[in-house]
Amino acid sequence: MWGGRRVGPMKSCLICDDHAMMREALAGAVALGWPEAAVTQAADFPQAWAAAAAGPDLIISDLVMPGASPVEGVRRLKAAAPGSPILVVTGAEEDEVLLALFELGIAGFAPKTSKSAIIEAAIRLVLAGGRYLPPRLVELAVEKAGGGGKAGAAVASPRLTERQTDVLARIALGRSNKEIARELDLSPATVKAHIAAGLAVLGAANRTEAVVRARELGLI
Repeated sequence: MWGGRRVGPMKSCLICDDHAMMREALAGAVALGWPEAAVTQAADFPQAWAAAAAGPDLIISDLVMPGASPVEGVRRLKAAAPGSPILVVTGAEEDEVLLALFELGIAGFAPKTSKSAIIEAAIRLVLAGGRYLPPRLVELAVEKAGGGGKAGAAVASPRLTERQTDVLARIALGRSNKEIARELDLSPATVKAHIAAGLAVLGAANRTEAVVRARELGLI
């Protein structure tokens, strides 16, 4: 799923989903990126709360599982492991739920329909201490904050790294990945990784949208 690339230090990961196939897919992907990480699986919220008490380095959780409503389930999951970042990967995308999750301070939200590169970049960002907010959640948070305030500030961060900015600026000029790699003296694979990370930071679905959002935010 993630091409076997190690994406950062992690010793333990808790995966919560009531569908065994999804749990196994995520567990397999984590094993590729962090072969030494211990992966624990939970099939419902009560199991997730109990397992979260161990304080894993990362929690990947669905929203709709037996044992609690989506928001209450995640709230108690966060309470059980206050120091663990939570990345929600789910098929549920109701506006009220998205806003409630934002206010709970989850580390990220990724639809199950997201491409593997987006999921990978979101996890990179979360493990680095950042926050991945998809476009719809960004819009809702800004609307609620009236374009500013606490929510607006949260949406604006984290910023792109210098290298991500360099890559996006060249995409805006119409450069191909090979051309960008040559100009920045990077491998094509590294350029792809920077693009994926930039997409996650900006909550963009593709290169064009990333450039548009970066320009709107005054980043390039």
